[in-house]
Amino acid sequence: MNTSASDITQMLQAAAAGDTQAGERALSLLYGEMQRLARSRLHKSGELTLLDATGLVHETYLRLQAQAGLDFADRRHFLAYAAKTMHHIVIDLVRAASAERRGGGQTHITLNTAHAELPQQRDDEILRVHEALDELAALEPRLAQVVEMRYFGGLLETEIAEALGLTERTVQRDWQKARLFLSLALQE
Repeated sequence: MNTSASDITQMLQAAAAGDTQAGERALSLLYGEMQRLARSRLHKSGELTLLDATGLVHETYLRLQAQAGLDFADRRHFLAYAAKTMHHIVIDLVRAASAERRGGGQTHITLNTAHAELPQQRDDEILRVHEALDELAALEPRLAQVVEMRYFGGLLETEIAEALGLTERTVQRDWQKARLFLSLALQE
């Protein structure tokens, strides 16, 4: 059975109204696209998490289920939100790994001074990007949305423009501004 975008939109709206079966049906229809988002997100993270794409999709699904009152206008809005949720899951895992590596709440003393001179780990880079993105969101929320949807969600400029109600050229300009801001923020 072919399911159109309007059918998925109706299912998402029914799910927002409390129809759990409609929500599960919509999610099963969007599962392949969520897998694509998860693979893209994990590829950008390298081998930082123990999650695979399926695990990330399932964790995203659990977090979406736990939040009551989510209302998505259409498929693209749902996928944009799912991409943002995936981003937060990866950040949470990186933070947990960093805390664990540093001994959690325990005091860590190193006797090897060469260890202290090693370059920063990739986890720290991901956290720096996340913090810079949070700073951008405080100043220009739309620019941060474009970054999340394009970089973390893997959406195309046309898809972002449609989801945000912008022109494709505006999305391109926003992407350029956001990249410049993040570049400057990460150099500090």
